[in-house]
Amino acid sequence: MNKVKMGMVGGGQGAFIGAVHRMAAQLDGQIELVCGVFSSEPQCSFEYGQQLGLNESRCYHHFSQMIEQEAQLPEDERMEFLAIVTPNHLHYSMASKAIEYGFHVICDKPATISLAQVLTLARQLASSNVLYALTYTYTGYPMVKEARHRVQSGELGDLRKIIVSYQQGWLADKNSEHQKQAKWRLDPAQAGPSCCMGDIGVHAANLAEYISGTEITHVCSDLTSAHDNRVLDDDGTVLMKFGETLKGVLLASQVATGEDNNLSISIYGDKASLQWQQQTPNTLTLHFPDSSTQVIRSGIANKSKLAIESMRLPAGHPEGYIEAFANIYRNFAAQIRAKKENRQLSESAMDVPGIAEGIRGMLFIDSVVKASKSAQKWHEVKGENLHD
Repeated sequence: MNKVKMGMVGGGQGAFIGAVHRMAAQLDGQIELVCGVFSSEPQCSFEYGQQLGLNESRCYHHFSQMIEQEAQLPEDERMEFLAIVTPNHLHYSMASKAIEYGFHVICDKPATISLAQVLTLARQLASSNVLYALTYTYTGYPMVKEARHRVQSGELGDLRKIIVSYQQGWLADKNSEHQKQAKWRLDPAQAGPSCCMGDIGVHAANLAEYISGTEITHVCSDLTSAHDNRVLDDDGTVLMKFGETLKGVLLASQVATGEDNNLSISIYGDKASLQWQQQTPNTLTLHFPDSSTQVIRSGIANKSKLAIESMRLPAGHPEGYIEAFANIYRNFAAQIRAKKENRQLSESAMDVPGIAEGIRGMLFIDSVVKASKSAQKWHEVKGENLHD
């Protein structure tokens, strides 16, 4: 089987997420990195591409140059999709250019830095033949997929409450804002209207919607910053409504001293509840009012099809972040192949976050920022909502 050819923009020296994308993309041996622009400094980009083993003619100086020159190569040589792993403000222009030239796109979240941009991108996609994916990584975990299945099968009954929390502490120290990864996240011109909610709060919101199978309809939020000189939020609390009866709370912080990457979710129904934590991702816990707690572990075959097809290792062998990331890349590669061959795919291969989730993410960010600035209690999460 020929590997699906990937190009990358961003992810050079000192970038955390770029290396994660490359490891995830290559984990299953189905994707090959063939070209890239890894830095805004041409020489740095060239040298880093050489370190990754790329042909020097495929180490480009600028993303426009790469897209235009790759499009001129024979079909069996050029990249087939572009991975965008840059600061947020570059996502829209890069994705739009790639779509214009017929290249599929996989992008780090959020899709863009504004609701207007993501809606424009959605309309461009709708009139193209291009596939688009977002790396909402946590939806790639097998036990998250199993949690979604348990909710959809009715095991929890009617949902009543969702509590989702994402706690980090890396911005707690005032001096932390001088770090490379902090500088752009705290800059509205590069990050968009939010730091904490745009960076991790949107992950928590996406996880709540993915597992519950329902959308956030209203929010009441309080976004704050621990240090006076920070323009964007580094902490926030959001009350949420999912329609008329289901309520929720979302807590997100990057100034929670001592926390590493503590993402957790609890969903309560009238028959049962479930809990999942990213720091122990192979375990899903179910609680019942009249029977013993169930501890469900990955690696065993008595799971939903979505979960089974996302599991890679036998029980007792931990798999985590890279594998969850790789599930998204593997499924996206399968979609690209199926599109070329004009054939149908399994449900699991179609389970990839796309532009609809990109719109939901920007609706959430936009709504919580506006709600936090307002004296009004509830704000409707509304806007044009296109689906794949």
